[in-house]
Amino acid sequence: MWLAVAGSVLMAAACGAVPYGGEPFFVRGMDVMEADFKDKLRQLRLNARHLRKWLIVWSILVLGGFMTLTVAFASLPLGLTCAGLFFVLPWYVLRRMAERRRRKLEDQMADAMVSLASAIKAGLSLAQSMEIIAQQSPAPISQEFRQLIGEYQLGKPLERCLRETKERLRSENFALFAAAMEASRESGGRLNETVDRIAHSVRELQRLERKIESETAQARTSAMYMALAPAFILALYYFFLDPANTERLFTTFIGQVMLSIAVLLDVIAYLWARKILTPEI
Repeated sequence: MWLAVAGSVLMAAACGAVPYGGEPFFVRGMDVMEADFKDKLRQLRLNARHLRKWLIVWSILVLGGFMTLTVAFASLPLGLTCAGLFFVLPWYVLRRMAERRRRKLEDQMADAMVSLASAIKAGLSLAQSMEIIAQQSPAPISQEFRQLIGEYQLGKPLERCLRETKERLRSENFALFAAAMEASRESGGRLNETVDRIAHSVRELQRLERKIESETAQARTSAMYMALAPAFILALYYFFLDPANTERLFTTFIGQVMLSIAVLLDVIAYLWARKILTPEI
């Protein structure tokens, strides 16, 4: 009972303090989140026009969930933990989606470079060859080359289009292609041979990346199972082995703190394991 009252008082004090002292920090935090979300949405080619409104709505929903857990269930530590995890959930999902799209682009670059070299050997210019890639390649690489060619046809220099696409994609393979194209246009040389060498380099990088992924696949699966194991063990103890003592993790303040720390450490360990098992070449 006293914990619920204390949680209500703390929430009322926090809500009263935000309009006076917390507004600059809230606005600054929203600006940082909006900039990061816009960057991820731009990589995914999604509309970010009403992003600030959606972030505010999500913040209100997270705050409502926090108040519900804190007041209704008398669990301040669990309320903070769940609110924090749910608050960063959209950022994590967008980051994974952007990373998946970037990896798909990396995988499609080698085939695109082979098609580009074949088109150049047939007598087409670099811009015409890239237009063929934009028309015949699968998404998402066709979308990026279509935008590149569209900007070039509107009057932008090709070097600037390549540079802006490189900054937008943040792809190592495309950065290699753009650098080689700029060097070839400045110093001359056989463009089709340059593209052939780039395709060979990209394929070799893909071979190394897939070898690493195949050798670490079992470890990544083990990391996921290890992250889910504590929840399974907790349910086992709660329903079968020791319900009375396990229930104290949810009903006492010390137990709630211990449970919250365990959840945070479990999430951090899983993310850390994925970071270690996803090396960059």
